[in-house]
Amino acid sequence: MSLDIFEGNLEKYADPLHYDDLYNNYKEDLDFIQECVEKNTHPIIELACGTGRLTIPLAKRGYEIYGVDIHQGMLNLAIEKAKASNVNIHFSKQDCTQLDLPIKSPFIFMVGNSFQHFLTNESQSALLKSVKSHLMPNGEFIFDTRNPILKELAVIDEEENTYTNANNQLVVEKHRDVYNHQTQIMHCTTIQNTIINNIDTIKKDSISLRYIYPMEIQRLLSEHDFELISMYGSWKKDSFTKDSKSMVIHCRLQCKPDAIP
Repeated sequence: MSLDIFEGNLEKYADPLHYDDLYNNYKEDLDFIQECVEKNTHPIIELACGTGRLTIPLAKRGYEIYGVDIHQGMLNLAIEKAKASNVNIHFSKQDCTQLDLPIKSPFIFMVGNSFQHFLTNESQSALLKSVKSHLMPNGEFIFDTRNPILKELAVIDEEENTYTNANNQLVVEKHRDVYNHQTQIMHCTTIQNTIINNIDTIKKDSISLRYIYPMEIQRLLSEHDFELISMYGSWKKDSFTKDSKSMVIHCRLQCKPDAIP
């Protein structure tokens, strides 16, 4: 498995500054993670760390943290922000299915529904194998993914938004989401039409996102020696139901006793 598998699905991250502006104020996952690592004294690892939205505040609290992402532009912005915040973070561009870090950690996490970028059963398994290889005995892994609500996935979702951007230019955005029930992949397309000096400037991007069901998650975890600690419906620890928007998965690597000869 190579970086190329993911490189073709990263158009949404072409503008790291815009992405950072969209999500920089979101804190619910950070609050959850901070509670989990409160008594931790070892280095921790964030996968798909993006622009450092969680790595930087955790580093400010004194944690040694490794941040991994596949997108160099997102990492470059994270590095700039870390320098501005006067914190030292071990950032590296890596494929999360082939992690090669110099440490093992008791705690690895991945937020922002990044799990949905692993579009195949093979890539999901490769991710867990990679995580497992970097966890200490009884280490914990936390990640989130969108809950596949069937009544929403069954219809093609089309939406149009009009707004004025920071440069006082009129922008018309059209979004179209189409779900493939056989592959469990949502194909999302955005066409952005910006009026600049009475001339239309069109920008198009797309992303594909894999959905996974609760029992699939439990089987996947079990196959790779993880036990499910909890599954929440949100980062606020709401109970998971069929109508929950998210699945927040908290699991632990099981330490199996040595085989008896």
